Parts: sequence; C-alpha cells; structure tokens
Amino acid sequence: MRYNIPRNVRGVSKTACALAVWTAISLGGGWQGFAAGADRVVTDFGAVADGKALNTKNIQRAIDECTAAGGGVVRIPAGTFLTGSLVLKDHVTLCLDSGAVLLGSTRLEDYEPHVPKLRSYTDVHYVDRSLIYAEKAKNVAIVGRGMIDGQGKADSFRKKPYKQRPYMMRFVECRDVLVRDVTLKNAAMWVQHYLGCSGVNINGVTVDSLANANNDGIDIDSCEFVRVANCHISSVDDSIVLKSTTHLPCRHVTVTNCNLKSLCNALKCGTESHSGFEDITISNCTIYDTKLSGIALEAVDGGSLRRVIVSGISMVNVANPLFIRLGNRARPLVKQDGETSDAKPSVAALHHVIIRDVVATGGDKIGCAIAGIPSHPICNVHLSNIHLTMAGGGDAELVEREIPENETSYPEYFMFGELPAYGLYCRHVDGITMNNITLDHVKPDARPAIVLDDVKGADLFRVVTGNTETARLLTLNVEQLRDRDKEIETTGGKSTQ
Repeated sequence: MRYNIPRNVRGVSKTACALAVWTAISLGGGWQGFAAGADRVVTDFGAVADGKALNTKNIQRAIDECTAAGGGVVRIPAGTFLTGSLVLKDHVTLCLDSGAVLLGSTRLEDYEPHVPKLRSYTDVHYVDRSLIYAEKAKNVAIVGRGMIDGQGKADSFRKKPYKQRPYMMRFVECRDVLVRDVTLKNAAMWVQHYLGCSGVNINGVTVDSLANANNDGIDIDSCEFVRVANCHISSVDDSIVLKSTTHLPCRHVTVTNCNLKSLCNALKCGTESHSGFEDITISNCTIYDTKLSGIALEAVDGGSLRRVIVSGISMVNVANPLFIRLGNRARPLVKQDGETSDAKPSVAALHHVIIRDVVATGGDKIGCAIAGIPSHPICNVHLSNIHLTMAGGGDAELVEREIPENETSYPEYFMFGELPAYGLYCRHVDGITMNNITLDHVKPDARPAIVLDDVKGADLFRVVTGNTETARLLTLNVEQLRDRDKEIETTGGKSTQ
C-alpha cells in the first residue's frame, strides 16, 4: 500500500511527516490522515493569528470539512490562534507548524462540556471540558513542532474546583492515536487524558506544565497497546500516571526513553486501580528534581497489578526512589449510567513485579516502603542491581516505632511516617528477592538498611549497606537461613530448630 505525503504541507519537513506516517502505520490498521488529499490551512477558513480573536468555529470548520472529504491534514501555521473546544474526528491530523501556538481561551464558557459514553470517575467528579476532545475517533493525530498553550495560569482557572478547569487534551475510546513532537504548556488541569483507547503512540512530546494544580503530564486510563517514548515532562502533578477508572484494565503499556520532573510522582501506576494494570514495561528513563516518588506502584481501589517490569532508571534529587503499596481505599466504581456504585471493590492484588538496574541519589530520611495489608500481602517482587543513596539521620528509636497500617488512606510514600529502615521497609509481603542491592546514606543512621515485617519467602543476596554493623548482621542472617535450608534437606524436610 502506498502512503503519499502532500506537497503543500508547509512548515513541517517531508521527512518529519514521513516519520509520523510510519509511526502510525506501525500501530496497525494503516494511516488515513495524510493520505486523503491536500491539507487545509486554518487561515483559509478565516482564522486570525493575533492571539485575541476567538477562532473556535473557523478551526472546527476546517476539521469538519477534512473529515467530510475522507480525512487529511488541518494545519496551524506560524502565529498565535486563540480557541475554545475543538473536536477531532476520524482520519484527521492536526499539524502545528514551527512557530504555531494554539492558545486556549481563558473563558470557561468557550469549552463545550462532553459526557462520554464510557463513564468513569474522571468525568463524573473531575472534568467534563477539554481544549481538544475526541471520542470513538479512528486514526487521529496531533503532530508538528508547534505549541498548545492552555493558559492555566489565568485567574479564571487558578485554584478553581475541578469542574471549572478544562483538560488540555482528552481522547475517549479512540483507536490509533498519534501525538508527536508537539509542546504542551500550561494546562489548567490534566495535560493529556487517554481513556479507554487502543493503539496510542505518544512520541517526542514536551510537557511544560507548572501552571496549576493537578497538572498530570500524561494519564493513561483503562487503555491498551500504548507506547510512550522520547518525552520530556515537567509537571506539577504526576508526570506519567497509569489509571483504571472504569471496568476496563490498563494493559500492554510501554514507557521508554523519557526525562521526567514532577512536584509529585514521576512514574506511577494508580491510585485508581478498579480493573487493574497488566503487562506494563517502563525502561531507560531519567528522573530529576522530583518531590515525591520516582517509581510508585499502587493498587488501592481493587483490581490487580501484575506483570510489571521497571528497568534502567536513573534518579537525582528524588525524595523517594521506590514506593510499592497494596491498600484498601476502596473508592467505588462509577457505573455506566453515571451513578456511583454502592458496592465497594474487593481488596486489590499486587504481584509479579520486577525492578532492576536503578540508581538513585537524593532520597530523604523516610526510607522506601514495600507494604501490603494484613492477610493481603504483596507477592513475588524481584529487586536487582539497585543502588539507592538516602539522606539518613534516623535515630535508634525509629527502629522500635509502631508503624500504622493506614489501610484506607490515600497512598503516598510518607503515609507511614519515618520508617524503621533507612533503605527498604517491607511489610506484609510473600516472596521477595533482593540481588545486588546497595543501600547507602549521607548522614549517620542508627536504623538498619532493611527491615522485614511479616515477610515470607525472602531471599537476599549481595546486599551492601552504608552501615558496617548492619551489613555484618545481614550476612549472618542470610547464612543462618541457608544453613537451615541445608539442615531441612538432610533431615527429610523436618527442621530440628
């Protein structure tokens, strides 16, 4: 099959367009956006690039005409174009030239409410307006070297309730979505929300969104077959977060080669986990200047988090490198009629997690927790080739401190207070392997590097700590376990201890 690049795509090189087409084709199902004829320039539809005139109807007319013709490119040339809500439709590519700025209106009434057929907690309790919206659309794309600015710093949006702030971009039950190379700046709420979509490719996107609260960089919600690559994200809220706010799981998601900075968490699964997370890989990312967790895996609203692999992560100035939490907040699921269910979800499950090749510095005094709840342990966690440098400074009293369960609390790494271990505190865990782990601290610390509390099936090998006495005791404990295993073998499975 032949895919033609229109000759009159100006401001974006043919090479860049060809790459966008090839990326889209690789998702499966082909690509219609560039193949269906000449592009439509929004200025030909009366759009004015003065940053003052509202161009919503002009740009939407270009999109609608493009769709009616079977698809194509709607091009935003260099200049600043003010707009309210735009709705993308089948086979339409919105292409922003270098120097183009799509500027979101600061008036809430310029954003059309949309209630999607796929109901979730997000539209019922959070937001029902978006700058760019698509629902059940096929082969849609936003590409180019231009910028989308949501003007989230405006007084009309600052510190306003959820319902009075629009998302920047929202795709609901769409298939084959491409977002490539654009810069997304100053969202009033979440920057990108992908809900119930299949075949999403987010590549080379820059997010600079420190304008308002709740500025998640990318929210992948109840989606499947998603690739996020080569993105640079600086956000107030979580940088890249996976959610499951519907009856659909979030699965087959790959995140790779990203640079992340957040005033909250950088890479996160949760908190909403109603239908769970399956088959997730995160690799080759750098995280810097992040206030909460670098890696946070959380299942607290039912569902199952399983088969998750995190590898090749470098962190600097990250308060908490690793936080894994199975809890029971049990937020009810929103039904498809928009009503909140009366039934609480069952307790979540969290198992088969591999985290390897992680280096982190700048960790704070609290320590890292891997914590389930009584009778509901986290299962089968494998940690290898990990070097964490924490702040230290803990005193001996913390070792004996009673740690609250906080079973129903919102999960964050500081939810238990300062932990009995300066490195890894593991509680209610069934099956954990640590291989080639180095746990260091900057200030002297009276706490051990690792504390295991209600943990079964622990296997520690090549654990190096910043506390000589702790290292000696750990080695002794490991040798005692091995000697016991040998004795059980020689006595026919019966321990003599």
